[in-house]
Amino acid sequence: MTPTPTAAQRRVIEGADPVTGRLRGTDAQLAALVRRGLAFRHPRPPHDHFLTPAGHRIREAPPQPPAAEPAPSTGVFAARVGGEEETPPAGPERLREVRSAWQGLLELRRMTRADGAVDLPCGWERTHLVRAAALALEAAGHRPAGGGADGYRVRATPQPEAVAVYAPDPRTLAACAATLERAGWQAGEYTEPRTRARYVLASPRRA
Repeated sequence: MTPTPTAAQRRVIEGADPVTGRLRGTDAQLAALVRRGLAFRHPRPPHDHFLTPAGHRIREAPPQPPAAEPAPSTGVFAARVGGEEETPPAGPERLREVRSAWQGLLELRRMTRADGAVDLPCGWERTHLVRAAALALEAAGHRPAGGGADGYRVRATPQPEAVAVYAPDPRTLAACAATLERAGWQAGEYTEPRTRARYVLASPRRA
């Protein structure tokens, strides 16, 4: 059974050279990966560390979609991440809420930028990645999964500042990636090597 790395160890693994599997990290991080059987220390100088086959399997695996985050029960607006147990149709009231939330987010971007631009995500978005990406998608008219709908699902990932977007329809997935790009995110489609499932990995752009 492949050991499960910590979030910090996962970041070191994901930063490995895609061809050689050479790792970069602190001595403590590399030693911990060796103990877990996810890396080995080359016997010849300069004694670099490389991923083992188990480490490669972890690096190549896509982020697994966890359970949907529960919507807050306080009445505060929350973007739909997809997969909620109850997802009523997007009526006029919901559309107004989404539009207002998106305009508020753009205003927050403007207020936190010296030049007043709204093209890049702000600090709030970087600390609420799933909700921020879901709001961008819902505000653009995409339909979240739920109630039998084959829509999008936004999920957290082990990678820093990155979310994964899943959708069964390739056209929906491509449209979600394009929307996030327009909203100031970096987005690319990837394929899980074993299942061939497609997903979008997205992170807020910094410049």
